[in-house]
Amino acid sequence: MKKLELLAPVGDYERLVSAIHFGADAVYFAGKKFGLRAFSNNFDENEMIKAINYAHSHNVKVYITVNILAHNTDFNGMLEYLKFLDNNHADGVIVSDLGIASLVTKYTSLELHVSTQANITNVYSAKMWVELGAKRLVLARELSLKEIKEIKDAVGPDIDIECFGHGAMCISYSGRCLLSNYLTGRDSNKGACAQPCRWNYAISIKDENNLDGNEYFPIEEDSRGTYILNSKDLCMIEHIKDLVEAGITSLKVEGRMKSSYYVSTVTNTYRRAIDDYYSNREPSFNYIDELKKTSNRAFTTGFYYGSDQKTNIETSKLFQTYKYVALVISSENGYLLVEHRNKFKVGDTLEVLSNGNNFNKTFTVTEILDLNKHPLDEVKKIKQRVYIKCDLKLNENDILRIKENENEN
Repeated sequence: MKKLELLAPVGDYERLVSAIHFGADAVYFAGKKFGLRAFSNNFDENEMIKAINYAHSHNVKVYITVNILAHNTDFNGMLEYLKFLDNNHADGVIVSDLGIASLVTKYTSLELHVSTQANITNVYSAKMWVELGAKRLVLARELSLKEIKEIKDAVGPDIDIECFGHGAMCISYSGRCLLSNYLTGRDSNKGACAQPCRWNYAISIKDENNLDGNEYFPIEEDSRGTYILNSKDLCMIEHIKDLVEAGITSLKVEGRMKSSYYVSTVTNTYRRAIDDYYSNREPSFNYIDELKKTSNRAFTTGFYYGSDQKTNIETSKLFQTYKYVALVISSENGYLLVEHRNKFKVGDTLEVLSNGNNFNKTFTVTEILDLNKHPLDEVKKIKQRVYIKCDLKLNENDILRIKENENEN
């Protein structure tokens, strides 16, 4: 049985480095076109070559999303793009459209991964995609663990099963939504979703007895309205064993639009949880508390267990308990060279997010020096590099964070 792969989202090069540093086995991202995250930075062709080479130098696989629901004009340049990915050794392409899939299998040696957008919810659909050349199936999010195991048993050991394990959930069937198109003209199936599922909704009623106009009725007992379409975030961190036993071979984290801090925190937490599972170790920290240190909308196990607690009707706002303040550049002679991300000052207590043994250790900032070794009381210039006195030997690309509101006095 294959070890469960941890697949992390990447929206730009900084997040690529973060995902790899914190333990991703594979990453997925898009080029400037044909992917479903139009407002992510994404990668131009030169950046993609650099990213693929960087990932491969760290023994990390790269899967490229080509998962738009394509119209005729979308095929202009499509074959050339697929051949470019093939020539530059992408490890797979994630596709939802049969036409695009046919180009992949007929004209390239790229490994075909079928996107969750293809809505695979049954054994027969799964087998048909395998007959068409698919090597990996990214199953619909609406499946239970029992259904997933049935599909895995049907397609056999040579076909990978990938499922989302963490992150934001689309209210529509595995992402096929028309709300954004209808309400804003932004095509969610080409990566431009305006996320109307996060909006506040109420019922408007107008009749002959309501002479003053529309009367609004909240759908829930809340005078502000209700977020009836707003889902909680998927979180399967406490159920790694069940995912493995269902035959899932890749656990996918959602979040190509999320920050590098989000990617770092979530990847690090799942890396440690997966390793704990395979080493039969008890957790050394609380997984859920750690995940709450970055942005989330509260957690649910989605459809895996048939839960009916998927919707967050009170708010669509993200919240988190810690804030990213600095990226570690180097560590030597009792000082850290760091790059600013958010304000911090002398006297603050900072916590370490690390891929090493210093994970979750804390220290108090007693001295800050600029690059000319002049003392500073605080750091607030964007991406300013400074030295911080610290006895911990940290790794390049580790992160320093602070508890929310702690440094606002």
